[in-house]
Amino acid sequence: MQSIELDYVALGNRIRMYRKQKEMTQQLLAEKTFLVPSNISHIERAKTKVSLPTLVRIANVLGVSVDQLLGDSLHQTVDIAEEDIAILLKDCTPREKGIIRDIIAATKETLRRDRNKNT
Repeated sequence: MQSIELDYVALGNRIRMYRKQKEMTQQLLAEKTFLVPSNISHIERAKTKVSLPTLVRIANVLGVSVDQLLGDSLHQTVDIAEEDIAILLKDCTPREKGIIRDIIAATKETLRRDRNKNT
């Protein structure tokens, strides 16, 4: 049986990203999920492990699926990265989108070049 490894840092980062996208403070998210603000802070900084019931409450309050929060830890999932990018681009100006596109293209080129060096 394969062990389950959760990427708590990535999970915390996703929770923070979606919380900020909803313009919610840690205080407000804590209130809506029946937690204390310090617990939200600890979850976002990967200082504590989150229980499944708490994760479901957070996902429901943020209006996202648990898959979206756990995307970095799942072996099989829909392409959540594309959804994340769309969310991040949603409020960008055309100029900002162009800059981000250029950064993505340069990053992709670098990753592929490095991958080819190592094979």
